[in-house]
Amino acid sequence: MGKYLLKRLIHGIFSIIIVVGIVMVLIFSLLDRKGIFVNDPQYTKKSGNQKIVYEYQQWEKYGYVEFDTYNDYINSLIDLGEISEEEATEAKKLGMTDADDSEIVSKWVTIFTDYYEKQGYTVERLKGKTTTSGVIIEANRQNLIAYRDLNLFVRLWEFFTSVVEIDTIHYVTDDIEDRGIKFTFFDPLAGGKFSPAIIGNGTKHKYLLYFDSKFPFIHQNLVTFHIGKSYSLYEGVDLVTQMTQNQGAAVVSDVIYPTGVTGQSSLDLHSATYSPGQVSDENMRLFGDNYTNCRTVNSSLSMVSNSFVIGIIATIFTYLLGVPLGILMARKKDKLIDNVGTIYIVFIMAVPSLAYIFMFSAIGSNLFGLPNHFGLESNPKWLIYVLPIVSLALPSIANIMKWLRRYMIDQMSSDYVKFARSGGLSEGEIFRKHILKNAAIPIIHGIPGSILACITGAIITESVYAVPGTGKLLTSAINKQDNGIIVGLTMFYACLSVLSLILGDILMAIVDPRISFTTSGGKR
Repeated sequence: MGKYLLKRLIHGIFSIIIVVGIVMVLIFSLLDRKGIFVNDPQYTKKSGNQKIVYEYQQWEKYGYVEFDTYNDYINSLIDLGEISEEEATEAKKLGMTDADDSEIVSKWVTIFTDYYEKQGYTVERLKGKTTTSGVIIEANRQNLIAYRDLNLFVRLWEFFTSVVEIDTIHYVTDDIEDRGIKFTFFDPLAGGKFSPAIIGNGTKHKYLLYFDSKFPFIHQNLVTFHIGKSYSLYEGVDLVTQMTQNQGAAVVSDVIYPTGVTGQSSLDLHSATYSPGQVSDENMRLFGDNYTNCRTVNSSLSMVSNSFVIGIIATIFTYLLGVPLGILMARKKDKLIDNVGTIYIVFIMAVPSLAYIFMFSAIGSNLFGLPNHFGLESNPKWLIYVLPIVSLALPSIANIMKWLRRYMIDQMSSDYVKFARSGGLSEGEIFRKHILKNAAIPIIHGIPGSILACITGAIITESVYAVPGTGKLLTSAINKQDNGIIVGLTMFYACLSVLSLILGDILMAIVDPRISFTTSGGKR
């Protein structure tokens, strides 16, 4: 079993890499990269060479190219001390053509060109334009740029090597005192109460490990996952942060600052990260150091939490109702309950999902007064979850009923069932001990996948009910060509798929000991 799982895990990792690679090829090679400017208000304000430079700057940010300009290159040489500011000023005065360049300009243009062309960049000179009076238009001022498309393997390497970030005491480059990590049984934010915590100095996060009263009660910032960054939808926000941070209005509560000062704030002080530079007197009074950047505490659930709450409750109802109804249909084959169940299954299969979700929404809203939009107020608040859960559970119930009925009817005609009947076992015993056990194996294998799928959300259901969950993230990212989110979600979905298959195999082997996943010769 162990060797099998290791082999499955290795295959899964390769599958994830291949899937992410294919998506990267589709995004960065086959789609028109100018699509990222469709909803960019800044792009329409640019003109001339400014517009060209802006395009390449955005393409670099989105991961299409590596890009640099001649002026930025000269500025970097100033910082390195390789050119004086006076010479740099002269070097930046590009002529209208190569022939118009001064000796100093020609020297540094040649250095710039050779430096980047040796690295496989394309170097292009953007010519300047003048008005009829001979004045250079600022938007069309001459420039020299270097760019190259990112290699797929380089892009994959950079992506996967940045997925996991481990916080260390060397994260902060400033000269600070007492750099290190300490463990305390009494978290300063807990007001002297027993509350273990690991606190860092020189790390990105101040609190690497801490306890509080919020589920799951123990939290850590030592290891952070980065699977993508948004540029269109959320303007530079990390995807994991966007999916996991709470939403809604800020919640103000009584807090104890690290220095012992008490007050009211909506800040999550345990999320404090290092802020370089001079700290204001007020922040020093409250925080006592440079760890002043904190997230806010918000009133509503995060995207993942909203999707998971709806999904897990729907999944529970799916198995609680679908399994017994499927068994009943198989045992009462061709009778009333079987015919009614078949009609329900056919209805769910025949009607487009969007249509019956709108139908359930209308019925629930008009007949039962249930809220059908997450922007509406509901009392109690949990009523807003009823219709999305029902809409998500009903088709899943039909699916379980259909397959369990089919598996059980197939098993009923097996030789071992005939042998059990000849041995004098009752029909109830045959169904419980033999038919159900064998027929349930494929259903059991899908349980981990059903649970993990709750995290990803349901695209159509969440769109209809305006659920602020993860289900609509992918479609929104595709519409705005937010490459970071698309690639990140691809990896996220691929990891969940591999994990669900492995957990399904383990669960199946636990339920049925006959399944051992052994190799030939009986070796595990």
